[in-house]
Amino acid sequence: MRKNRPIRRPILLALFAFGAAFAFILVMVVDPYSGAYASVSVSKAQWVSTDTQNLTVAASYRVRVTRDGYKVTMIKARKSLAIASFSGAPAAGTPDPGSAKAIAKSILDSKGWGSEQYNCLVALWERESHWNVYAANPSGAYGIPQALPGSKMASAGPNWQSNPRTQILWGLSYIQGRYGNPCGAWAHSQSSGWY
Repeated sequence: MRKNRPIRRPILLALFAFGAAFAFILVMVVDPYSGAYASVSVSKAQWVSTDTQNLTVAASYRVRVTRDGYKVTMIKARKSLAIASFSGAPAAGTPDPGSAKAIAKSILDSKGWGSEQYNCLVALWERESHWNVYAANPSGAYGIPQALPGSKMASAGPNWQSNPRTQILWGLSYIQGRYGNPCGAWAHSQSSGWY
């Protein structure tokens, strides 16, 4: 009777390589507001075959979000499936007391919007005006939120030309009415170059 021989090392390595080539990565996408989630399987080959990384989630529509060269495509599979939003905004850190960013953080906190929304707002307005109350664009855009024309901000207060709080209040009102929240505005700005 012939004895069972152990599997040789080269065969084990070949089996491991074969298994790794067909490995899948499981990603859990969670909506922070509703708690709903979606499981996503992504082939390892999708992550290593190109210079950019793409993640596709089954859905009925697509949203393109870009951060530092990474693209996330979200597709909704069923109407009952909630997909989390990806802000892609870098962490803003703690603002200096009394600064325009500190004023904005205080207003966001009072609205119940967390640090993710603050990160998006900081990134958005850093791109638009570098948080400069007096930032003026040849197009007529003005202030921290780059209102076009700047005189629109008079609806938030008569001191709209020089008061960061007035400009921030107007800008957040505009963002909420048009995009829902700062991360919605940031995602639009990332995909189109404006908000």
